[in-house]
Amino acid sequence: MSISLLALFQSMGGFAKGIVFALAIMSVYSLTVMVGKWWTLRKAQAETRKFAPEFSQFLEEDNLNEAIRLAESYKKSHVARVLGGALGEVKPLLQDGSVTVADINSAERAVERNMMIILSELKRGLAVLATVGATAPFVGLLGTTMGIVNAFTGMAQSGAGGMGAISAGVAEALITTAFGLLVAIPAVWAFNYFTTKIDNLSVEMTYTSKEMIDYLIKGVAGEFGRSRFTREFNTTGGSGPISQ
Repeated sequence: MSISLLALFQSMGGFAKGIVFALAIMSVYSLTVMVGKWWTLRKAQAETRKFAPEFSQFLEEDNLNEAIRLAESYKKSHVARVLGGALGEVKPLLQDGSVTVADINSAERAVERNMMIILSELKRGLAVLATVGATAPFVGLLGTTMGIVNAFTGMAQSGAGGMGAISAGVAEALITTAFGLLVAIPAVWAFNYFTTKIDNLSVEMTYTSKEMIDYLIKGVAGEFGRSRFTREFNTTGGSGPISQ
């Protein structure tokens, strides 16, 4: 005899239904975070791939105004925000040629501040995925435990014995554990995936900010135009530091 999930849910007790509703809320919340995070990272990488070659070209031409304007126009690009902030910090000094070691240190601090803010924004929501992935199986197990307790209590009250007397209750109880695992597994996968992606974006920001500081130290845009930053960031394939 087959039992539909709807019929099984309708036969559940109030506690088990509460567990299912709690897991459903956790599932919807984690899925919302997954979709939002995927879209944010996708936009950041797409804008960065467009931004990098144009930014390099402006620096080769020593056109700082256009480079800063370009960085400000790519508001979703993590690299644009880091480099734009650093250039904006020392733009007046670059124009009059009075850049000092202290000014470069100031630009480095600006880069670090921007990176901290951007990484904090990129990591927003990961705690939700980690929490759901870690707790959903136990929430389901709580429902299972209480369901089995209820099944044995019912058997004791009715005086009937054997598996037939408790099988329906046990099946009802185990559904909550299965549901908990279905909620937790995608959350854990997504957490690991997004953590790796954000680590890669952090490497990109660190890499490009170091190249920017090299540019400021050299003080010559033409020299910067021959750096690895320009060569690798102008590539359209997957060989450069920008993730596909």
